[in-house]
Amino acid sequence: MSIELSKGALATIMQGGDYIEPIVQVLSIKRMNSGTGQPDKDKFRALLSDGQCTVSFAMMTAPVYARAGENGLSKFSIIKIVRFITSVINNTEGKDSRVLLILDLTVLKDGNELGEKIGNPVSYSQLNVGPSTNYHQSSANAIQTAGSPSKKPRLSVPFNANCGTSSSRAVYAISSLSPFHNKWIIRAKVINKSDIRKWENSKGVGQLFSFEIADESSEIKCTAFKELVDQFYDVVQVDKIYYISKCQIKIASKQFNTVKNDYEIYLTPDTVIEECFMCDLPQIPTNFNFVEIRRIADLHANELIDVIGVAKSTSDLQIFTAKSSGREIKKRDVQLVDQSKTVVTLTLWGGQAENFNGNGNPVISLKNAKIHEFLGGKSLSTISSTQMRINPETKEAFLLKAWYESEGARITNAYNISVQTGGGNSAFNPPWMCFKEVSGQQLGRNSDKADSYQVKGTILLIKGERLVYKSCPGPDCQKKVIDNSNGTYTCQSCNKSFNSFKFRILCNMNVCDWSSNQWMTVFNDEAEKILGLTALEVGQQAETDPDGLNDTLEKCMFKECILRCRVKTETYNDEQRVKTVAFRADPINHSEYNAHLVNNIKKLARLS
Repeated sequence: MSIELSKGALATIMQGGDYIEPIVQVLSIKRMNSGTGQPDKDKFRALLSDGQCTVSFAMMTAPVYARAGENGLSKFSIIKIVRFITSVINNTEGKDSRVLLILDLTVLKDGNELGEKIGNPVSYSQLNVGPSTNYHQSSANAIQTAGSPSKKPRLSVPFNANCGTSSSRAVYAISSLSPFHNKWIIRAKVINKSDIRKWENSKGVGQLFSFEIADESSEIKCTAFKELVDQFYDVVQVDKIYYISKCQIKIASKQFNTVKNDYEIYLTPDTVIEECFMCDLPQIPTNFNFVEIRRIADLHANELIDVIGVAKSTSDLQIFTAKSSGREIKKRDVQLVDQSKTVVTLTLWGGQAENFNGNGNPVISLKNAKIHEFLGGKSLSTISSTQMRINPETKEAFLLKAWYESEGARITNAYNISVQTGGGNSAFNPPWMCFKEVSGQQLGRNSDKADSYQVKGTILLIKGERLVYKSCPGPDCQKKVIDNSNGTYTCQSCNKSFNSFKFRILCNMNVCDWSSNQWMTVFNDEAEKILGLTALEVGQQAETDPDGLNDTLEKCMFKECILRCRVKTETYNDEQRVKTVAFRADPINHSEYNAHLVNNIKKLARLS
């Protein structure tokens, strides 16, 4: 079956017209190295033919090129351009010309099979193409292939807008911006906006805010400083579309910028931002790569991830003063849960914390949430580049909400990866190891990541000193409180005083197996299971019945249990030390443990 090229399509496109999914032939393709050492940053330049004319200014990124398959695009391949935009640039003669940016493609026939050029096309640059020629076709009368739905004009079609510039100026794609060209206008949707941040130092005081915008081609970060904050902060609103011009393009500072763009935009006193009311950008890439909450336990601290979950519970707004700067800080903790039946604590800051409403258990989707780790537990927090959406209208959100209403809301034993306490997460199943193997493999010493294992251990000793402490009675806080000696207790983390407190257990114990022994820390809920008493009962014994507490600890000597542990190197007072936390303690299930031993015997005997 022969494939016909879309004759006249390239001439139409290069004049700003639209053409639905043109079919063209690749006559040559060249890789353009970005110089960054990262292949995914490279671009490809192609010579395309529609059978009548050729265009040499056709570009695509490495991810788009990869859609051609493992063998890439070979000479004479026939492709369908599924999505594209054109960008106007200035040539050396001061005239505008267009570059075709391919955003998506499908290979219809491999060039190695075809092996020849179709037709006798001539270069588009040699054609005297104008409105009266057969090649031109406005976007309003764009050629459509049979059965193709009508689509809106692409981003490069000139617009008539009062942006302080000539109405004949064309809209540029974000991907075409560079510091070497400043006469441009872009049309983009605001996808994220930060709070206003203020600073004060020896050079004076200042303020800034940033926002991220996206169009079909890419996304980029924009930042406004000082008096420009007052001018533009209320103008820019998330999910609205704007025409933006007269800004400064600079190399992106990756220390403060997580947007995948080599450049960033700085607003200037001449910057023009005008809302676009009569347009839509339906093809903006979402680029979400959601991570299951249970998988966060195995990821590195400080990683940025995308995650989606239901707000299972929400804490009160906490307001406190930072010791270092003296400024007021607002925070709120939200417990997120997903279909993996795992919970993680998400900390919101500033305006996001103040404005968040957890009523009705909303679905929250996050792009660029930051992972934190403390004493083996993992949590999340928002940062300036985090994109947060409440009840987004996406397939993932609808499915998650349906799961929560039908099943998730009734789960009482969800595994919480943010604290070292109970739960019934059978999915988290670290490898069996003995203490000698843990030491020999230097678990927890080789990276910033915590390593996990499980072991059948025998408790040799539990330290009675500092076994319990008085903690904040707040629902989501476990910090130690200060006894004010007047019947009140102050939590510095919550910046609140209370008339009561909660006892919590912080248990240090020495455990052995057949190979060696290990000191480890066990936190409240798991320690209650080992001691056979609640934290309140242990606290009362510690204060009023020391002999009874000693008896309790002696009863635990030589008790056997299955311990799931995390081990990690931590720095304390400039000294590195390996710390082990038993985040789960269970009685021995002899059926499961014997099955594990039998499986090991078979492996050693090479029977499986």
